[in-house]
Amino acid sequence: MVDAAVLSEDLKIFSMRELKRKGFSQYKVSKLVSEGKLIKLNKSYYENTEYRGEESDFYYIEAYAPKGVICLLSAAVYYHLTTFIPDAVDVALPRKAKISTMPDWPQMNVHHYTDDRHELGVTTVMEGKNEFRIYDMEKTVVDIVFYREKVGIEETKEILVTYLQRKDRNLIRLLKYAELMKCGKALRQYLEVLV
Repeated sequence: MVDAAVLSEDLKIFSMRELKRKGFSQYKVSKLVSEGKLIKLNKSYYENTEYRGEESDFYYIEAYAPKGVICLLSAAVYYHLTTFIPDAVDVALPRKAKISTMPDWPQMNVHHYTDDRHELGVTTVMEGKNEFRIYDMEKTVVDIVFYREKVGIEETKEILVTYLQRKDRNLIRLLKYAELMKCGKALRQYLEVLV
């Protein structure tokens, strides 16, 4: 018999596939749910109540949006580019992708991107055993400039100013992404004003 102690305390979200790989049958998973050790999020994912690590809303995104990538203001907050705190996690999905169950928590703002915009600049972040997909810093800045009307002009300006002050910025990558995403002109106008 597989006992609940086998549930890792350093992983927040388990997929049913992972639980089966660890030797948990559907019956044992149901028992862990009834004991309150797991919370069923949807038909494929469970939250681990025995988790003892750092908390992040980002860990839930894969459960609800397997193709989701953290984007826009949520990514800007992650990279410390803004003081603005969004009330929901910004998640990019491919244009035709759907979310079967929208969670009550964490709240998600879903943005549908064209395939080329969705795939560019994706990076996977590992925090302990937890992981999530997020756009790299330059792709985040380019998306914010592209969606500046939606994001807000003040927020866009703050993010660009903060980015330009960073020692780890990559202006070559930034300009390359801007050209690929057809917002090179808008980005250069901002840069001329700010630099």
